[in-house]
Amino acid sequence: MNADSNNRDYSKAERIKIHQPDAGKADRFNPRNRIYVRAVDGLWSKLRRRMGWVAMLFFLLLPWLPWGDRQAVWFNLAEQKFHIFGLTIWPQDLTLLAALFMIAAFGLFFVTTYLGRVWCGYTCPQTVWTFIFIWFEEKLEGPRNKRIKMDQMPWNFDKIWRKTAKHGSWLLISFLTATTFVSYFVPTGELYLDVLTLNASGGVYFWIIFFTLATYGNAGWMREIMCIHMCPYARFQAAMFDKNTYIVGYDAARGETRGPRSRKADPKEMGLGDCIDCDLCVQVCPTGIDIRNGMQYECINCGACIDACDQTMDRMGYAKGLISYTTENKLEGKQEKVMRPKLVGYGVILTLMILVFVGLAATISPLRIDVIRDRNALYRQDNRGMIENTFTLKILNKTEVNHVYRLSVEGLPNYRWIGEQTVSVNAGEVLTLPVSVAVDPVELKRPITKINIRVVAEDVPDVDAVQETRFFGP
Repeated sequence: MNADSNNRDYSKAERIKIHQPDAGKADRFNPRNRIYVRAVDGLWSKLRRRMGWVAMLFFLLLPWLPWGDRQAVWFNLAEQKFHIFGLTIWPQDLTLLAALFMIAAFGLFFVTTYLGRVWCGYTCPQTVWTFIFIWFEEKLEGPRNKRIKMDQMPWNFDKIWRKTAKHGSWLLISFLTATTFVSYFVPTGELYLDVLTLNASGGVYFWIIFFTLATYGNAGWMREIMCIHMCPYARFQAAMFDKNTYIVGYDAARGETRGPRSRKADPKEMGLGDCIDCDLCVQVCPTGIDIRNGMQYECINCGACIDACDQTMDRMGYAKGLISYTTENKLEGKQEKVMRPKLVGYGVILTLMILVFVGLAATISPLRIDVIRDRNALYRQDNRGMIENTFTLKILNKTEVNHVYRLSVEGLPNYRWIGEQTVSVNAGEVLTLPVSVAVDPVELKRPITKINIRVVAEDVPDVDAVQETRFFGP
């Protein structure tokens, strides 16, 4: 895999067996067996790079977007509320968050069934950050063959400064990534000011250091180990694949028997297929697999091998597409089917979950009231003979402004309210209010009466909330 294809003798038409990995180099946990990814240019590599930079810029800039007097996306764990632009999700709205996660899950299932592991190849953070790290590695240490040679050389000034610059840039990117991630939970302006002036809390520094080291280790050192050995998605993705799922596939019928030859040679006269066994498809693969061995769970569908092979085919004067995005049915010469039960099923469930999410989001109330009965006594009779029940009200103002609310009881005639009936609740505050409700026993038709306690915003009458409870009597 590490041999330079330019040193091969193409004058002899030798037949090459199907590539099998060297068992002695199969241990990817050994740093001496690391994968040196070769740079490649092409349609899919350009698309992946552009999507990666867009995803990273989106991640870095999103916490800086303002929304009123706060940042647009802020997961405020201290106050237990998530701000996503104009939407505020409270712990009481966890069904909305659960629906969002289910949409993401079924969206991934749907895309995987149709297009394979494109999430892994183009938008997974592990892939995005790994290729960014490889880009810096390429710029500072040189192309693949130069990096291999450098690692085999003894330490000298050139090797030291290049390695130092590479790891320094990796740590800088990791630190920026970690600080940005923490800024989704701590206000951005406050976070950067406190970190730079060494006034941040110990917890903030802990998480920044933790995620810095995690990013540096994952994208700089572990790379394919994360994809091959640690990511659960690689293990269960096969359950979503079928023979019509788009994969990165090698056309063995066209490519075999593989072997080197000159550009002017006729492969048919030599008994060869179109594959010249240049090994470039292996050298550009970020997980180090040989796509010519068939579909493998390590493949992340990044398309790097497609670009490498297309460039080779173009230089040889052959048709492109020896390695391409294809399906098993197409490789076997069978008809492809786009609409199949599994894909339709995932699509239907995904659509339903989106509708559920939209419905839940549209019905989120900016006001909530919880009523807790006094558990020490069902009721008591005061000195005037009135039957009295005691409640503890928790009024949650889920809006971004302060409101004045008025409380009332429905379903109980001629009641008397004991306690504050008009209260002011600040934005995002939970007000705990003990109250009692009393009524003449002649008004009670049964021992247990269903009642509603309603709270209405005086300045915005359309904002109200109701909680059902029980009124007990003799």
